[in-house]
Amino acid sequence: MSDNYRSREERRRAMNDNKPEGKSQGKPKKKKKGGLFRKIVAAVLLIGIIGLIAGVGTFFAMISDAPKVDDSVLKNSFSSKVYANDGKTVVKEIGAQKRTYVQYDEIPQVVKNAFIATEDVRFYKHHGVDFYRIGGALMANFKNGFGAEGGSTITQQVVKNSFLSPKKTVKRKVQEMWLAYQLERKYSKQQILEMYLNKIYFASGEVYGIERAAEKFYGVKSVKDLTLDEAAMLAGLPKAPTTYNPVTNPENATKRRNTVLNLMAKNGFITQAEADKAKQVDVQAHLAKQTESTSKYDVFIDQVIEEVKKKTDADPFSAGLEIYTTLDTNAQDYVDDVMNNKVVNFPNDKFQAGLVVVDNETGGIQAIGGGRNRVSGGLNFATNMRRQPGSTIKPILDYGPAIENLKWSTGQPIKDEEYHYSNGTPIRNFGRNYKGWVSAREALGRSLNIPALKAFQATGADKAKEFATGLGLKLDEEDGEAYSESYSIGGFRTGVTPLQMAGAYSAFANEGMYNAPHTVTKVKFPDGTEIDLTPKSKRAMQDYTAFMMTDMMKSVVNESYGTARAVRTPGLEIAGKTGTSNFSAAEKQRYNIPDAGEKDVWFNGFTPNYTISVWTGYETAKDGYILSANETGMAKNIFKHVITHISEGKPKGSFKQPDSVVERSVEKPTGKDLKRPSGSTPSSLITKEYFVRGTAPTKVSQTFVKKEKEKEEKKEDKKEDKKEKKDNKDVKPKITASYSGGAISVNWSAANAASDTTFTVTMSSPNGSEQLASGAGAGGKTISNPAPGATYSFTVTTNTGESASSSVKVPDSSDQATEDDSTKPEDDGTTDDNQNEDNSNTDQNNGSDQGDDSSTQPDDNQNSNNGSNNGGNNSGNTDNNNNDSGNANDGNSGNNSNNGGTTTPPADNGGSDSGSQTPQTPATPSTPATPATPQQEPTTEN
Repeated sequence: MSDNYRSREERRRAMNDNKPEGKSQGKPKKKKKGGLFRKIVAAVLLIGIIGLIAGVGTFFAMISDAPKVDDSVLKNSFSSKVYANDGKTVVKEIGAQKRTYVQYDEIPQVVKNAFIATEDVRFYKHHGVDFYRIGGALMANFKNGFGAEGGSTITQQVVKNSFLSPKKTVKRKVQEMWLAYQLERKYSKQQILEMYLNKIYFASGEVYGIERAAEKFYGVKSVKDLTLDEAAMLAGLPKAPTTYNPVTNPENATKRRNTVLNLMAKNGFITQAEADKAKQVDVQAHLAKQTESTSKYDVFIDQVIEEVKKKTDADPFSAGLEIYTTLDTNAQDYVDDVMNNKVVNFPNDKFQAGLVVVDNETGGIQAIGGGRNRVSGGLNFATNMRRQPGSTIKPILDYGPAIENLKWSTGQPIKDEEYHYSNGTPIRNFGRNYKGWVSAREALGRSLNIPALKAFQATGADKAKEFATGLGLKLDEEDGEAYSESYSIGGFRTGVTPLQMAGAYSAFANEGMYNAPHTVTKVKFPDGTEIDLTPKSKRAMQDYTAFMMTDMMKSVVNESYGTARAVRTPGLEIAGKTGTSNFSAAEKQRYNIPDAGEKDVWFNGFTPNYTISVWTGYETAKDGYILSANETGMAKNIFKHVITHISEGKPKGSFKQPDSVVERSVEKPTGKDLKRPSGSTPSSLITKEYFVRGTAPTKVSQTFVKKEKEKEEKKEDKKEDKKEKKDNKDVKPKITASYSGGAISVNWSAANAASDTTFTVTMSSPNGSEQLASGAGAGGKTISNPAPGATYSFTVTTNTGESASSSVKVPDSSDQATEDDSTKPEDDGTTDDNQNEDNSNTDQNNGSDQGDDSSTQPDDNQNSNNGSNNGGNNSGNTDNNNNDSGNANDGNSGNNSNNGGTTTPPADNGGSDSGSQTPQTPATPSTPATPATPQQEPTTEN
């Protein structure tokens, strides 16, 4: 069926196709314009309406539980309770007792203008919320980061401090804006500004409200008496009360005051001329003397208040908070005693100290020593005072980064030598001397500057800075100066606080985990809201860095070369570092400070449980300088007392070696590479050092192997020399001199003489000394016509240094019966080896100079040159090859005679017969012998 179509559309098309051609089809319908645009607009409107409804619903949901605007809360304050670390003991209740409320009409216009220009310049134009300012704040935060600029009005600040918790949530912000709008509807601008100026926190010591601040800082009886520069200073304080405190931080305070003056001039409250004039006033010129003394725990609680305000934006004096802290009352009480001169003896009243005690595991501050003779709101030497750290920075900027990044060992060799910074400026050690090659351990222990700089340079300035930043030190960001190599030895312009240093050092004790030092763990608000303020732990370094640096700092305390041996305490494992800083040349000249005078003395030390940073010195250069032993040792003395006290009754603990570290024996460094000791290395030159696992040396040192070989060679040479010397001593020279026939005959020789042995013979006579002969081999010489009665002496010396002497006396002509030299006994002309001193005929070779008895018994007769030590005289034959002692009377110069039972000795014989003998016939004087008889040969001497 051709007329059956599937749809009306097909039928319509068919009908059109059947129409005759050329017949008009009529005008086509025009397409409606803007259909798509209208749809888009409609969709947007719909979404907007839905969003508005949702937004309004969400808004009302958020504000549904917002607190009501309560007059009593706006004008009154609720005290806050501060708890110790046990969570139960209330150590103080802080609140409204130091508030002085002042009416709007009593506040001078200059004060109102200063605060409005600084905090909310459009205060009189908005209705509680300044959307124009919010937009500007968003742009600033987008450009400079979140928190760069706030958008809260004065009205919103009043609401926030009076009704809301400090949680930074969208809901809280919406409630804040809603309540600000409600506040503006209920109260006038004047009333709101009055509330604001009476609720602001200005300084520690519970100083808040404009009237109280005016009295505290400038001693005025009324806020009406404040000048322009003073009003500007007070208007700048609420942003950061501690940072901008003119009493303790005049430099920062001056900058902040001038900023307020500029804002006042910019917004037409004062002229630029008035602003410039006010800037010329010294920020401390009109300050009142701070005389209000601190009460118990005030130093610690000041830090608590600052933390709460910084982390929560809540006002502890009026918000009715419950604040839980890390305060250890036992530790704080003892630290207070130290500061009050009850534990150590400070040198004088102006000498100052600041210290912080930190729990290593949590970072919780146990106690704070803010200074001596402090007044409320005065400078806190533990948390606000910044000084150059001296050598205490070396573990943080030098050796710590080198171990962390380069995996240095504790024994890393560094050459201590003449050196300079990269810009050519010389650097010197404190002692102005150099130690040569030393280990990193010893360099730190001796506090050498040059190895510290080399370690800093080896790691690189950027890596060193990164390491320090991880320990809570921001260096140049806070100093406002370029970061430089001088930082490596503590050359900061502004410096650090004991609070910062205690936090940094505690990470070494805590296996490399850093916990920012803090006093507050949590805060409870009146509505039940609870905020945990405990900082999160973060890894600042590898465990091997922490352990190895700790062990190096133990050497500072324990080794003989260490600079902190005074802090050693029985039963406690202590590590730490000393540090000092000097005055500038200008300060020395201005205040007449000697070269040895020191500006700051530090000791930062820790046990496994606690870290203590102690600073000592004077507040200003005009107050004094550190010079005496008592002053230079005070920081260590304080540390020792405090660490001993807080450790009593608690587990001492120990520093645990991690698996990433190994201990190895090495030779003490003599060059750039460490090596294992050899069997020849002396024990005194072997030391144990720690290494990152996998980096310990494997090569064995050959230094002492070579030296041992050389030593053996020298020993052999010495033996040879000794043997040669002994051989030379065996060469025994001999010289004889005899007179006969009017001439003296001299002969010399030597036993065991080698073929190359040479002799030199000299003669001494009445005419002087002269050399008779010189040459190899034995020989002889004849001296003709010697002078009668004269004594001639002869000496023979060999080339081996051995010598012998002999002498002979020429008889007078009247004494010569014949031409020989025989004499009677009384003439002492015998040729016995044992002559008296006139003949000087002692034989040194046999050592037998034991007496002068010429009537010895036969068993006393000995060879005159046998080298033995005899107990009697050597009489008889003087020939070296014979010992004719069989005849008792042979060779005697006198005999015993029996005359009436007595023995009569010869006239010159000092000996006597000590035994009974058969009487004999007196001896007849011997017949003059021929010159060749042995009796005429004198004794030799060598």
